[in-house]
Amino acid sequence: MELPLGQCHDSRSWDDDSDPESETDPDAQAEAYVARVLSPPKSGLAFPRPSQLSTPAASPSASEPRAASKVSAVREPGLLSLPPELLLEICSYLDARLVLHVLSRVCHALRDLVYDRVTWRLRALHRVRAPYPVVEEKNFDWPAACIALEEHLSRWAEDGRRAEYFCLANGHLAAIDSVLLLQGGSLCLSGSRDRTVNLWDLRQLGTEPSQVLVKTLGTKRNSTHEGWVWSLAAQDHRVCSGSWDSTVKLWDLAADGQQFGEIKTSSAVLCLSYLSDVLVTGTYDKKVAIYDPRDRMETRDAPTGWERGPSRGSDIPPPRPITHEASPALLKCQQLHSRPVLALMADGQHIISGSEDRTLVVVDRRANRVLQRLQLDSYLLCMSYQEPQLWAGDNHGLLHVFVNRNGCLQLVRVHVPTDPPRTICTRKYDSTLNRVCAEGNLVVAGSGDVSLEVWRLPA
Repeated sequence: MELPLGQCHDSRSWDDDSDPESETDPDAQAEAYVARVLSPPKSGLAFPRPSQLSTPAASPSASEPRAASKVSAVREPGLLSLPPELLLEICSYLDARLVLHVLSRVCHALRDLVYDRVTWRLRALHRVRAPYPVVEEKNFDWPAACIALEEHLSRWAEDGRRAEYFCLANGHLAAIDSVLLLQGGSLCLSGSRDRTVNLWDLRQLGTEPSQVLVKTLGTKRNSTHEGWVWSLAAQDHRVCSGSWDSTVKLWDLAADGQQFGEIKTSSAVLCLSYLSDVLVTGTYDKKVAIYDPRDRMETRDAPTGWERGPSRGSDIPPPRPITHEASPALLKCQQLHSRPVLALMADGQHIISGSEDRTLVVVDRRANRVLQRLQLDSYLLCMSYQEPQLWAGDNHGLLHVFVNRNGCLQLVRVHVPTDPPRTICTRKYDSTLNRVCAEGNLVVAGSGDVSLEVWRLPA
């Protein structure tokens, strides 16, 4: 169900104090949340079938020029006398970069074959044997997509046997619920139910475990927060951690991981998004709040309601010089959902949030209004957005693909990246796999058996 643009909302949904949460023990609240939200879904639920949704074409359209037409007139002796289909088959055994940058310089006939987008479309379809890409954008770069696809598949070849595996089991005393790769995979943060955030140097993998674990963030002994650490986010060398103790703490890795700020929220912080100009939080009490990390006020409780901090151009004097930990200024706070906010992302134009109430809400940052509200059959637990596509995983293990068309998100698929599904690599666990993060040639996972799992793929 979509909310028409400009439609007014019930004023109660904008009131921060419309549904206050009763005071409760953070650990008990966290345990109840995990039992309710992260438990396996009930059987018998109906899911949208990919065939019921609009999908990109699985093969070249009739209007596109066939690669064969470009070389059909070639009748030179030797290799070029072969039919185009055989030339494409031979090229499929060559490295994609070599085909693009070397083979294209051999002669005009091969250059035309290599520069034909249908050549690369057929090559990609041969690799995945399914519709690819899921959403084809205008001016899609087929050669670059093929190169990236083939490099990714080669890293996981032979069911991932070429990947190096490391188990870092000596950093936490309880389940790891959040992981985050930094600086291209050189560093890693992990947040745990033991209330700590650990910083790992993955460049030291294969050495003594004590060399990999750099430190535990915070000045308290064996503790970073006073509740389970549930969310992590980063912006350059600055990172933040959200916890069931209703705080967000900010850390500066360029200053040896020192804390430089803290936000006190009204409820547990379940998700975060950190940009250079905004820090967005999604909390257990159904709210989405926006802070300005550039305008740090002196430590205080965050104001309530839909409020705005002092403008730099107002008559209000600037804050006094900060001599201790500071809190980013609260810009906005809004109750967008009727249940806890589970997933969140922000960019220069939008804030997108998913909730346990099975809704997806899109907010226009510049116009300061809700653009869209989608009702789903499941709730989203994680999301990634790169204009114009939003990819989100739900509590049923399904992958939702949305496309931003004319300012509104439209659901185009519910599946895994290839259809029918193709498993590249499988790893089995005796415990729960709570969070996964990938960057570059590294994949890290936090699990319920207190260990941090790391795979380093061939470069």
